[in-house]
Order: sequence, then structure tokens, then C-alpha cells
Amino acid sequence: MVWLLSVSGILLIVAIYDVTQRRHAILRNFPLLGHLRYWLETVGPELRQYIVTDNNDERPFSRNQRRWVYASAKKENDYFGFGSDMDMELTPNYIVIKPAAVSFFDANTDELAKKNWPIPCAKVMGSYRQRPKAFRPSSVVNVSAMSFGSLSGAAVEAINRGVKLAGAMQNTGEGGISRFHNSGGDLVWQIGTGYFGCREENGKFSLSRFKEAVSRFPVKAIEIKLSQGAKPGVGGMLPGIKVSREIAEARGVARRKDCLSPSKHGSFRSTDELLDFVELLAQESGLPVGIKSAVGEMKFWEELASLMQQGKRGVDFITLDGGEGGTGAGPLVFTDHVALPFTIAFSRVFRLFKEQSMDQRIVFIGSGKLGFPERAALGFSLGCDMVNVAREALMAIGCIQAQRCHTNHCPTGIATQNRWLIRGLDPNLKSVRLANYISTLRKEISRVTFAIGHAHPSMITGHDIEILDSNFGSRTVNEVFGYR
Repeated sequence: MVWLLSVSGILLIVAIYDVTQRRHAILRNFPLLGHLRYWLETVGPELRQYIVTDNNDERPFSRNQRRWVYASAKKENDYFGFGSDMDMELTPNYIVIKPAAVSFFDANTDELAKKNWPIPCAKVMGSYRQRPKAFRPSSVVNVSAMSFGSLSGAAVEAINRGVKLAGAMQNTGEGGISRFHNSGGDLVWQIGTGYFGCREENGKFSLSRFKEAVSRFPVKAIEIKLSQGAKPGVGGMLPGIKVSREIAEARGVARRKDCLSPSKHGSFRSTDELLDFVELLAQESGLPVGIKSAVGEMKFWEELASLMQQGKRGVDFITLDGGEGGTGAGPLVFTDHVALPFTIAFSRVFRLFKEQSMDQRIVFIGSGKLGFPERAALGFSLGCDMVNVAREALMAIGCIQAQRCHTNHCPTGIATQNRWLIRGLDPNLKSVRLANYISTLRKEISRVTFAIGHAHPSMITGHDIEILDSNFGSRTVNEVFGYR
């Protein structure tokens, strides 16, 4: 009886500690039981080695990738021992970065480390069209579009605080600007088909509300969302049960009523009208204005380039999203089979503008699993000026790839509106982890860039990276994607 009471007392003490501590969302939300997850994580390599899978088999992000993000976010040892476990020559589409015989040496490496490895964008966004509020983004790594509603308020706040610490930017997603976005971090305001945050009661775009929001929040640029890689051409519905007072306020919709995002915009119906809308927003706000889109047929992009060639109207930046990008919820056929993957999508569009000598007018942003040094380097070699990260940023603030985003039961309090689960996520602590991850990613991008022999990742070319096939063959990025 004594030992039973002793064990019960110890378990009670552990449970109380779990519920009251703030460092680990899993333990806070699932006292006692959550320790099993950490134990399984510790013995995971051994279990997979003999029973299940190896370090590179899991999807959408492998154990090695997740481990690197977690270690980077916590400022733990992110090195791996014993050498590569990849069959490089036998792995299709394997990325090989080609080091120079003599790497680029930067005498201020220690100083860069003290400043969290800042890498400003090589271009000034909005300069070509002389926008009054044109600016040079201070980071080539920023957080991609994720809406309040899809994410919890605590997660949005953690990201906003994190980008402030890292000197980066947060894309609001199409769900409008909430109070959770107003914690000091700079914003790219995404305007989608629902015009959330700048809409009339009938759902049409409201210029007066747009101007009011721009004046209230630290918005650095406007992004018109045409589509996203995970579900292009698909609208969305946020069930009324999830439309809380705060979500309703941010989106400008009625509380507890279904919130519809149409499949297409109502403010323009053609490429020509799109550019009129772009110039209207730029004129009224003074901000750079761009578009975000997945890529399928090329007619739209050919029309856009042709109209911009005339010089009277144009977008200041283009965000190209690969079909492998993430989403809170989407039809399986769209997440798996609709829209081109990032490398093919980006190369086709960038090559079109490059061949017409228009690439220097536009800041090109890539997204779609680019939150790792080798993938980011590939993006820069294709022509990216900046990269956006989404799911990788969520892993930095605690996501464990449970893949329950669409159920409202995210165990870490990130992709849910369940108050009990949200309480496990402390924005102050998680913001530091996001900043650590962004800084570490920039550090690794810099180190890779220096190894190639360049001073800035925008200097990486298609000659600097080769892609292996599965038959001991190799071609440069330029050869694979038809770059001249």
C-alpha cells in the first residue's frame, strides 16, 4: 500500500509539473502521457532501423529533416555523425552542391553570427515601379502564408514575435490581419478571394477598409493570392462553429456563420484587369504589390509578361508556390496531383520573364518545401530572390507532423481552435525557437554560398548545382531546366 501511494504521489507531482510548465506543448496538453512521445522519439532510430523505416523514408518530412529543424530551433547540436546514409548515385533527383577549390572567405563571420546571420534581399522590392514605400527586405528567408483560423491565435502570435526577433517578415495568409499579427513583426498582407479584412458585407472588395487596415498595421507589402500550390482553383469553407469572435473580427464576417472563400476573385476577371487592381492598391497604399500563384497552363504568365513589357503597369513581386506545398485541409486529388511541383513551376515562369529581360524588375519568391539549406540553394540557382517557409516554421514552434490539421485536434495547439490544446503553446517561448530556426537556416545558406565561392545566395547559378539521376548520371540545373 505504501509503495502504491508513493508511486501515485510521484505521478501526481509529475502531472502537476506537466500542466503548469510552458516549454513543451505536448506535456502541457497531455500530462504524463506526453512523456511516452519523447521516449519513443529517443528510441525511434533503433525501432525504425530494425522494425519500421529509416531516417529518410518518412513523408512529407523525413526524420532527419525534422530532427534538424527541431535542433536548430532549440539551438541544440544540429550536426549528424558517421557521414551520409544516402545512396547518392542511386537516388533520383539528388541535389549536389559543387564546392569551389577555394571558398569565399568573409572576414566578418563572427559579426554575422552575432547578428543572427542576416542576409538581405539583393533587390529593392517596388523600386522599378517607384513605389513610395519601396524597401529592401532584410531577410531572404521569410514565413509563408498561413491564416489565423487555420492556425490558432497563439501560433500566429508566436510566428509574428519570431520574425521580429529574426528580422524577417510574416505573410498573413488570406484570413485577414488579427491582433495576433500585431506583436512587432513586419507583415506581407495577403488578399485572397474572400477579401478578408478589406471587404464589404456582401463580400466585395472595400477600398476604404483596405486603406484603414494598411494604416493600422505594420504592412510592408501586399500579396494578391490567385491560388496556392496545395489546392489551386479550390475555394474554402470555414465552418461557422470555428468562426469565433476574434476570427470574425479579423475577417470582417459574421460570427458563428459559415465563412466562404470563393474559388476566384470578383474584383477582376482577366490579366489586364488584374494589373488595374494591382496599380489601384499600389496607388492607394504606396506599398509594393505582388501576386501569389501555383502554376499550370502558361497562357496567363505569357499575357502578364506581355502586358508588363509595355511598362505602364506591373507587379512588384511574384510568389510561385509548388504543388508539394502544405495546407491546413484540401482534397487529396488536389494536394497530390493538381499544380506543377516547385522546380518545374518556377523554372518555366522565371525563364519566360528572363528571356524578355524583365527579371530584374521583379522580386521572385519561391515556396514549397524550401526550408532546408540544399533546397533553398536549389531555389536560388533557379532564380529565387527570397524563399518562404511554412510547415518548417510550424515544426520550429512545435509541430510534430501529426497530420491532424484538418480535424481541429492538433496536439500541439498550432492548427486548432480548441482552447485546451492552444493553452499548451506559449508564444513567447516558441517565438524564440522560430527565430533560432530562421537564423540557422540563413547561416547554413551562407555557409553553402561561401563554399561555392560566392558572397550572396543570389549569385548561385545553375552551373553551381548538379542533379543526379538513379543511374550514375548527372546534369547541371541549367541543363535540366533549359536555362541558357
